[in-house]
Amino acid sequence: MKKLTLTFDNGPEPEVTPLVLDILARRGLLTTFFVVGQKLLDPERMELATRARKEGHRIGNHTFTHSTPLGQMEDAAAAVTELERTDELVARTGETEKLFRPFGGGGKLGPHLLNPQVVDFLHRNTYSCVLWNAIPRDWADPDGWVERALEQIASQDHTLIVLHDLPTGAMDHLDAFLDRAESAGVEFSSDFPEDCVPMAGGTDMVPLAPYVSEAA
Repeated sequence: MKKLTLTFDNGPEPEVTPLVLDILARRGLLTTFFVVGQKLLDPERMELATRARKEGHRIGNHTFTHSTPLGQMEDAAAAVTELERTDELVARTGETEKLFRPFGGGGKLGPHLLNPQVVDFLHRNTYSCVLWNAIPRDWADPDGWVERALEQIASQDHTLIVLHDLPTGAMDHLDAFLDRAESAGVEFSSDFPEDCVPMAGGTDMVPLAPYVSEAA
Protein backbone atom coordinates (compact mmCIF):
# COMPACT_ATOMS: atom_id res chain seq x y z
CA MET A 1 0.00 0.00 0.00
CA LYS A 2 1.26 3.46 -0.89
CA LYS A 3 1.59 5.98 1.96
CA LEU A 4 1.11 9.72 1.69
CA THR A 5 2.18 12.44 4.10
CA LEU A 6 0.72 15.87 3.37
CA THR A 7 2.58 19.09 4.13
CA PHE A 8 1.76 22.69 3.31
CA ASP A 9 4.28 25.48 2.79
CA ASN A 10 4.31 29.29 2.66
CA GLY A 11 1.13 30.11 4.57
CA PRO A 12 -0.92 30.88 6.45
CA GLU A 13 -3.25 32.80 4.16
CA PRO A 14 -6.74 33.97 5.22
CA GLU A 15 -8.10 33.28 1.73
CA VAL A 16 -6.98 29.66 1.65
CA THR A 17 -5.81 28.18 4.96
CA PRO A 18 -9.31 28.03 6.50
CA LEU A 19 -10.50 25.95 3.52
CA VAL A 20 -7.55 23.60 3.90
CA LEU A 21 -8.16 23.24 7.64
CA ASP A 22 -11.86 22.55 7.10
CA ILE A 23 -11.12 19.85 4.52
CA LEU A 24 -8.54 18.18 6.74
CA ALA A 25 -10.86 18.32 9.77
CA ARG A 26 -13.72 16.78 7.83
CA ARG A 27 -11.47 13.92 6.71
CA GLY A 28 -9.70 13.47 10.04
CA LEU A 29 -6.27 14.12 8.50
CA LEU A 30 -3.30 15.72 10.23
CA THR A 31 -0.50 17.54 8.48
CA THR A 32 2.38 19.94 9.03
CA PHE A 33 2.20 23.59 8.03
CA PHE A 34 5.65 25.04 7.34
CA VAL A 35 4.95 28.72 7.82
CA VAL A 36 6.72 31.87 6.66
CA GLY A 37 7.62 33.78 9.80
CA GLN A 38 6.86 37.30 8.65
CA LYS A 39 3.29 36.29 7.88
CA LEU A 40 2.76 35.51 11.56
CA LEU A 41 3.33 39.16 12.38
CA ASP A 42 -0.20 39.66 11.03
CA PRO A 43 -2.67 38.81 13.84
CA GLU A 44 -5.13 37.16 11.45
CA ARG A 45 -2.46 34.85 10.09
CA MET A 46 -1.14 34.11 13.56
CA GLU A 47 -4.67 33.17 14.58
CA LEU A 48 -4.84 30.72 11.68
CA ALA A 49 -1.55 29.10 12.64
CA THR A 50 -2.74 28.83 16.23
CA ARG A 51 -6.01 27.28 15.06
CA ALA A 52 -4.07 24.72 13.04
CA ARG A 53 -1.98 23.82 16.08
CA LYS A 54 -5.07 23.50 18.28
CA GLU A 55 -6.62 21.15 15.71
CA GLY A 56 -3.63 18.84 16.01
CA HIS A 57 -1.48 19.92 13.10
CA ARG A 58 2.22 20.62 13.50
CA ILE A 59 3.68 24.05 12.77
CA GLY A 60 7.14 24.17 11.24
CA ASN A 61 9.70 26.88 10.51
CA HIS A 62 10.03 27.79 6.81
CA THR A 63 12.27 30.85 7.25
CA PHE A 64 11.17 34.40 7.99
CA THR A 65 11.07 36.00 4.54
CA HIS A 66 11.20 33.03 2.14
CA SER A 67 13.26 35.21 -0.17
CA THR A 68 16.57 33.44 -0.78
CA PRO A 69 17.66 29.85 -0.04
CA LEU A 70 19.72 30.06 3.13
CA GLY A 71 22.81 28.51 1.58
CA GLN A 72 22.85 31.27 -1.03
CA MET A 73 22.63 34.18 1.39
CA GLU A 74 25.86 36.20 1.44
CA ASP A 75 25.38 37.10 5.09
CA ALA A 76 25.52 33.87 7.09
CA ALA A 77 24.32 35.61 10.26
CA ALA A 78 21.26 36.90 8.40
CA ALA A 79 20.46 33.32 7.40
CA VAL A 80 20.43 32.30 11.06
CA THR A 81 18.23 35.29 11.89
CA GLU A 82 15.70 33.97 9.35
CA LEU A 83 15.32 30.93 11.59
CA GLU A 84 15.53 32.67 14.96
CA ARG A 85 12.75 35.15 14.21
CA THR A 86 10.45 32.44 12.88
CA ASP A 87 11.28 30.13 15.79
CA GLU A 88 10.02 32.72 18.25
CA LEU A 89 6.79 33.28 16.33
CA VAL A 90 6.07 29.57 15.85
CA ALA A 91 6.43 29.08 19.61
CA ARG A 92 3.56 31.53 20.13
CA THR A 93 1.21 29.11 18.32
CA GLY A 94 1.77 26.57 21.11
CA GLU A 95 4.05 24.38 19.00
CA THR A 96 6.85 22.73 20.98
CA GLU A 97 8.29 20.40 18.36
CA LYS A 98 11.18 21.92 16.38
CA LEU A 99 10.60 21.30 12.68
CA PHE A 100 12.38 23.15 9.88
CA ARG A 101 11.93 22.96 6.13
CA PRO A 102 14.46 24.86 4.04
CA PHE A 103 13.42 27.00 1.09
CA GLY A 104 14.41 25.09 -2.04
CA GLY A 105 13.70 27.71 -4.68
CA GLY A 106 11.21 25.72 -6.74
CA GLY A 107 11.57 22.45 -4.86
CA LYS A 108 15.20 21.75 -5.75
CA LEU A 109 17.49 19.87 -3.37
CA GLY A 110 21.17 20.72 -3.06
CA PRO A 111 23.85 22.70 -1.19
CA HIS A 112 21.86 25.91 -1.59
CA LEU A 113 19.52 24.78 1.20
CA LEU A 114 21.77 25.34 4.24
CA ASN A 115 25.02 26.88 5.38
CA PRO A 116 27.29 25.76 8.27
CA GLN A 117 25.94 28.43 10.62
CA VAL A 118 22.36 27.34 9.96
CA VAL A 119 23.33 23.71 10.58
CA ASP A 120 24.87 24.74 13.92
CA PHE A 121 21.65 26.57 14.86
CA LEU A 122 19.57 23.50 13.99
CA HIS A 123 21.85 21.26 16.05
CA ARG A 124 21.83 23.55 19.09
CA ASN A 125 18.05 23.91 19.04
CA THR A 126 17.36 20.20 18.44
CA TYR A 127 15.55 20.74 15.15
CA SER A 128 14.43 18.09 12.72
CA CYS A 129 15.07 19.11 9.10
CA VAL A 130 12.23 17.92 6.88
CA LEU A 131 12.77 17.71 3.13
CA TRP A 132 10.46 16.18 0.50
CA ASN A 133 10.21 13.66 -2.32
CA ALA A 134 7.24 15.02 -4.27
CA ILE A 135 6.79 18.51 -5.70
CA PRO A 136 3.69 18.68 -7.96
CA ARG A 137 4.27 22.43 -8.49
CA ASP A 138 0.76 23.42 -7.47
CA TRP A 139 1.87 27.06 -7.20
CA ALA A 140 2.83 27.12 -10.90
CA ASP A 141 0.05 24.89 -12.24
CA PRO A 142 -3.02 25.45 -10.04
CA ASP A 143 -5.29 23.25 -12.17
CA GLY A 144 -2.94 20.55 -13.43
CA TRP A 145 -1.03 19.64 -10.29
CA VAL A 146 -3.37 16.85 -9.19
CA GLU A 147 -2.41 14.48 -12.02
CA ARG A 148 1.27 15.13 -11.38
CA ALA A 149 0.83 14.52 -7.66
CA LEU A 150 -0.94 11.21 -8.22
CA GLU A 151 1.81 10.07 -10.58
CA GLN A 152 4.45 10.93 -7.99
CA ILE A 153 2.56 9.02 -5.29
CA ALA A 154 2.27 5.95 -7.54
CA SER A 155 6.03 5.98 -8.20
CA GLN A 156 7.21 5.39 -4.60
CA ASP A 157 6.20 3.64 -1.40
CA HIS A 158 5.94 6.68 0.92
CA THR A 159 5.42 10.13 -0.51
CA LEU A 160 6.05 13.34 1.42
CA ILE A 161 4.33 15.91 -0.74
CA VAL A 162 4.71 19.68 -0.66
CA LEU A 163 1.55 21.67 -1.32
CA HIS A 164 0.98 25.37 -0.74
CA ASP A 165 -1.92 27.06 1.07
CA LEU A 166 -1.58 30.11 -1.16
CA PRO A 167 -4.29 32.06 -3.06
CA THR A 168 -3.51 30.55 -6.48
CA GLY A 169 -6.68 28.48 -6.80
CA ALA A 170 -4.74 25.24 -6.44
CA MET A 171 -6.38 24.24 -3.17
CA ASP A 172 -9.80 24.38 -4.83
CA HIS A 173 -8.77 20.93 -6.08
CA LEU A 174 -7.59 19.59 -2.71
CA ASP A 175 -10.79 17.68 -1.97
CA ALA A 176 -10.78 16.04 -5.40
CA PHE A 177 -7.11 15.14 -5.04
CA LEU A 178 -7.69 13.49 -1.66
CA ASP A 179 -10.72 11.63 -3.04
CA ARG A 180 -8.66 10.23 -5.89
CA ALA A 181 -5.77 9.28 -3.64
CA GLU A 182 -8.14 7.51 -1.29
CA SER A 183 -9.82 5.70 -4.19
CA ALA A 184 -6.39 4.51 -5.31
CA GLY A 185 -5.91 2.87 -1.91
CA VAL A 186 -3.39 5.36 -0.57
CA GLU A 187 -2.87 5.30 3.20
CA PHE A 188 -2.62 8.78 4.75
CA SER A 189 0.04 9.28 7.39
CA SER A 190 1.43 12.17 9.42
CA ASP A 191 4.84 10.48 9.72
CA PHE A 192 7.78 11.64 7.60
CA PRO A 193 9.68 9.10 5.47
CA GLU A 194 13.12 8.52 6.98
CA ASP A 195 14.89 9.48 3.77
CA CYS A 196 13.27 12.92 3.92
CA VAL A 197 14.62 13.70 7.41
CA PRO A 198 18.39 14.16 7.22
CA MET A 199 18.42 15.62 10.75
CA ALA A 200 16.14 14.50 13.58
CA GLY A 201 16.04 16.18 16.97
CA GLY A 202 19.32 17.93 16.28
CA THR A 203 21.13 14.73 15.30
CA ASP A 204 22.31 14.08 11.75
CA MET A 205 20.72 10.95 10.29
CA VAL A 206 22.84 11.08 7.15
CA PRO A 207 25.83 13.20 6.06
CA LEU A 208 24.51 16.72 5.45
CA ALA A 209 27.19 17.74 2.94
CA PRO A 210 24.83 17.45 -0.09
CA TYR A 211 22.62 20.17 1.44
CA VAL A 212 25.22 22.58 2.86
CA SER A 213 27.05 25.37 1.07
CA GLU A 214 30.68 26.15 1.81
CA ALA A 215 31.43 28.14 4.94
CA ALA A 216 30.76 31.86 4.56
